[in-house]
Amino acid sequence: MPNLLNPAPLAETVHALSQNHLSLGQHINQMCDRIDSVDAQVEALLPEENRRARLLDDADALNKRYGASYAPPTLYGALVGFKDIFHVDGYVTRAGSQVPPELFAGDEAECVKLLQKAGALIAGKTVTTEFAYFEPGPTRNPHNLAHTPGGSSSGSAAAVAAGLCTLAVGTQTIGSVIRPAAYCGVVGYKPTYDRIPSRGVVYFSRTVDHVGLFTQDVAGMKLAGSVLCQNWRADVGSGSALPTLAIPDGRYLHQTEPQALQLFEEAVQKTEQAGYPVKRLTALDDIEPLNELHRRLTFAEFAQEHRTMYAQHSDRYRPRTAEIIEIGKTVSDDEVAAGRQSCIAVREQLHHLMDQHAIDLWICPPAPGPAPEGIQATGSPLLNLPWTHTGMPAVTIPTNQMINGLPLGIQLIGRFGEDESLLAWTENVDALYRQ
Repeated sequence: MPNLLNPAPLAETVHALSQNHLSLGQHINQMCDRIDSVDAQVEALLPEENRRARLLDDADALNKRYGASYAPPTLYGALVGFKDIFHVDGYVTRAGSQVPPELFAGDEAECVKLLQKAGALIAGKTVTTEFAYFEPGPTRNPHNLAHTPGGSSSGSAAAVAAGLCTLAVGTQTIGSVIRPAAYCGVVGYKPTYDRIPSRGVVYFSRTVDHVGLFTQDVAGMKLAGSVLCQNWRADVGSGSALPTLAIPDGRYLHQTEPQALQLFEEAVQKTEQAGYPVKRLTALDDIEPLNELHRRLTFAEFAQEHRTMYAQHSDRYRPRTAEIIEIGKTVSDDEVAAGRQSCIAVREQLHHLMDQHAIDLWICPPAPGPAPEGIQATGSPLLNLPWTHTGMPAVTIPTNQMINGLPLGIQLIGRFGEDESLLAWTENVDALYRQ
């Protein structure tokens, strides 16, 4: 069996293509060879006939569009996988479901257009859990095929880890970007709410759905963020001062499994030894009611999105998806309103703590533990939930620590709207762990 993990850093690849150190045709053939040799085991990409020929045609069209007289665009030749809840022209959107896809068809997603305008090519659609919830697809973790890659952006995380594409796009409603990225040992980025346009997505919960990204490198994530994030500020850097980090101690952190918590503490110790100030603050101690409030808000909005389709095709929905629709129907308008108000209120509480204690970033585990065994479930998203609820930007990076051969890494969270600073600081922290 071939090695299921393969280097495919976005920034380095785009640079090589832009400088003609690597031809686009050669790159496409290498990536398609990789897909042909590996994806039968990982099952991250949805099957596509004539993928190689289509990509080579797309490359010819890209080169004709820009030609030798133009500077290559920002993501020239980057192969991108799109979670199969994004509408992409030329592809049927199935959302991991047996519901007739014409019922939720729509115009091409805004982020697809932005990436193509920046010179990216579509590697294909990636596997998603059913309607981006918990009913899994066939995708397996490239680190160990007996384990889940996480969800709901299962295929996007696994495809990047396996080197089947240099960039993948997913969504997060609770923990569907950060958790699978951590399980698969890649960089995952959930931006500030609505900084990456979500138009053209099959929505789960419009109040909290985030479009998110996967790469193998933070430098590549900054490139992709500059293309996709609205009003990107290219002049924001990390500066000379190290950021002050805060651990949200208390009931939130205690949701972590003991072995994972021990590895997290070792990672924190390494940052402190490198000179990063770290503080421990009691935060999110009302996490249990917040978890329930977020779940009921999202279930209510999911039930509303599927009201007509579910009435006609309830027999096509898998059990866990049908269950949350039935729960969502029981949520009152007052509960929904309270949930939406809470998104702002909890964010303000966290910002107040950051102001009060001069905190730049929160640091915490990205999941309660490493990827669980089996692919029937996708793991717990609870350590991602408050950051999704508040819309604050979050990144996970690997730390070269393993639990039974499986990665986990750390999660960093910045202030709402300050994604540029978060990614700049993350690049410095990431360099520390890659030493």
